[in-house]
Amino acid sequence: MKILIINPGSTSTKVGIYENLEEKIIENISIDAEILKKFDDLYEQTDMRYEQVMEFLNKNNISPDSLDVIVSRGGLLPPLHTGAYVIDDELCDIMRYRPAQIHASNLGALIARKISKENDIPAYIYDAVSVDELTDEARMSGVKKYPRRSFSHTLNTRAVAMKYCADNGLDYYKSSLIVAHLGGGISMNFQKNGRLVDTVSSDEGPFSTNRAGILPIYSCITIASEEGAEALQRYEDSIGGLVSYLGTNDAREVERQIESGNKEALLVYKSMAYQIAKSIASLAIVDNGRVDAIILTGGMAHSKMLTEWVKEKVEFISTVALYPGEFEMRALAQGGYRVMQGIESADYLRL
Repeated sequence: MKILIINPGSTSTKVGIYENLEEKIIENISIDAEILKKFDDLYEQTDMRYEQVMEFLNKNNISPDSLDVIVSRGGLLPPLHTGAYVIDDELCDIMRYRPAQIHASNLGALIARKISKENDIPAYIYDAVSVDELTDEARMSGVKKYPRRSFSHTLNTRAVAMKYCADNGLDYYKSSLIVAHLGGGISMNFQKNGRLVDTVSSDEGPFSTNRAGILPIYSCITIASEEGAEALQRYEDSIGGLVSYLGTNDAREVERQIESGNKEALLVYKSMAYQIAKSIASLAIVDNGRVDAIILTGGMAHSKMLTEWVKEKVEFISTVALYPGEFEMRALAQGGYRVMQGIESADYLRL
């Protein structure tokens, strides 16, 4: 089975070919900033990125009609469940005109649909960012008009949860797991019996390399009043966290500063670990204290310094396991493979 994987990011398009579950080719196709500046609207990039994917196939002597299935990163759709959804015209219309939020990953389904239509190939999204399986209790925010939304690194966290269970002889669909994705954005979720029943999104939890994380509401009011709502947004998605405190978004640079004796860098980095641990602990109550494992994943899970600090604070709750890096491309391939083999079924998105 030949599987094409499409995973668009803000400044690149990651494309891959899998034969069954074996990775054959992965390429991260960068997009020059000057090219991106030419597009006033995100969706205007669709044709350009489609051409990137087609060039990738041509360069590797892969005919589109030789593909068995296409799987794309899900993007920020209205709330949906975990697993696969068919990429059809209706899903693409929602992705294009009624997304939950604008994000580069939204383009993946549009590109996949164009290729699938031209070559009569099935196409799916899998474990979208906007997976929402919150319990009724978890959805309450404190203001009736504005319930909590479920945004987390679903694709990677669910993949590593399944891998942890496979590695340790557990049934994923009978387990209770806390998975924390430590990256440019930090999010985490509680996975109970295969469902993401609660989350800590990147704006609800720890600050990260460049995101402020949760901010006290009165501080938000002050920032919005003194610097404007756009400044508040920038703190939350680009100039908060390590950037705000230390002027860098590179955790490795922070560790170098610590090793050279920088006490401020030490305090900031330990505070990040403290906040990560605090958010993990807040999820421990979801299944009344039953936690089969705490899993740390994402790019910053490579940091022994950071993960040891987190582990020291939360290992009283449960076993702490490390799965550093991200497994998105493999997770997409695995999802498409399971659907094509009839192990899982794909739903249709209808609003």
